[in-house]
Amino acid sequence: MTDAAIKPVRRAAVAFIFITVLIDVLAIGLIVPVLPQLVAQFVGGDTSAAARWVGTFGMIFAVIQFFSAPLLGALSDRFGRRRVILISCLGLGLDFILMALAPSLVWLLVARIISAVASASFSTANAYIADVTPPEKRAGAFGITGMAFGLGFVIGPMMGGWLGHYDLRWPFWGAAILALLNFCYGLWVLPESLPPERRSARFSWRQANPVGSLSLLGQYPRLWGLVAVILISHTAHYVYPSVFVLYADYRYGWGPMLVGQVLAVVGICSALVQGGLVRKVTPKIGEHNALVLGLVCGVVGFMGYGLASVGWIFMAVIPLMALWGFAGPAAQSLITREVGADVQGRIQGAMMSLIGLTGVIGPKLYTEAFARFIGPDAVLELPGMPWFIASFLLALALSITLWQRPKLCQIVQRS
Repeated sequence: MTDAAIKPVRRAAVAFIFITVLIDVLAIGLIVPVLPQLVAQFVGGDTSAAARWVGTFGMIFAVIQFFSAPLLGALSDRFGRRRVILISCLGLGLDFILMALAPSLVWLLVARIISAVASASFSTANAYIADVTPPEKRAGAFGITGMAFGLGFVIGPMMGGWLGHYDLRWPFWGAAILALLNFCYGLWVLPESLPPERRSARFSWRQANPVGSLSLLGQYPRLWGLVAVILISHTAHYVYPSVFVLYADYRYGWGPMLVGQVLAVVGICSALVQGGLVRKVTPKIGEHNALVLGLVCGVVGFMGYGLASVGWIFMAVIPLMALWGFAGPAAQSLITREVGADVQGRIQGAMMSLIGLTGVIGPKLYTEAFARFIGPDAVLELPGMPWFIASFLLALALSITLWQRPKLCQIVQRS
């Protein structure tokens, strides 16, 4: 195929994966404002108990992803990205139906386990982008998928908050419909990004398990510092799904509808940064500087969230916090520059597996901190403690990024 033919295919493929990710995130975003409150309903409205249960759910979700992400990555390297993405979309749709019908915490937990397996395909979406985008444009392409996340969390939580205002189960039905529509969309129009001649020669269980996938990652020493930064950053990011809904209700008295609206503002700001600024600014300043910029804004933004004593101050910090969106696409672009097409899926699966490990730590870390620093039995009334912890973690990631600058520059020069 000629270069002239390849370029339109690449543009179309990026558009397809953008829509696929957008619909998936819309479905997930629908349940964000209501899942913690559904858990609270099951435990009799006890906020501290609900926080601990949400943390437990998050930890189990992460453990499952630790095992499933490298498996999906290896399968996509061998059999193509399209099949993995489609099966995952179908699994999410059926899983949301199970959540909508869950009569107890046990059934809700079973549903979250299934969701953990299906949503591990986001690593396959990253590999898809790497397949169809030249190295120098990958930060912008990953910014486009970041924009899909942002837009998904504009519309999804707003709709979820509105539906949850009437019934906590309705958002799950809405999410199921979207995920199943996404499966149908992908079945008809999503093209394969990895042709047979570029796939792995065989599927290997040794490389599909977490230990094997991590050993593959160990073959790229220039990535080790960057991997540490990504893991720390994801640990910091877990503060959002772990405590935001409960924190907003406890400190500001925000219900599901208002929480959905605030998350919509967060999503709008994120979409503007990742869909616009990242593509325009990153090529000019370079991926390393974009990574530094994002981490600095994240450190200050999380600190601002924790100090915000009233809701309008929290809202004022959101645009600054959105600039953290420079960090993710820059880091993903640097990783894909260092590895070949035949291992992109396994590398992304290894990364998702490691990120799953951070999810074992993150939810419990933040929910326990929140539970210990609220209420009459608190050692100190400091509900912003989870945000302060996240700020400290990003400061650590920033230090590693500055220390690893020479190696990161070598990655760009070699690609």
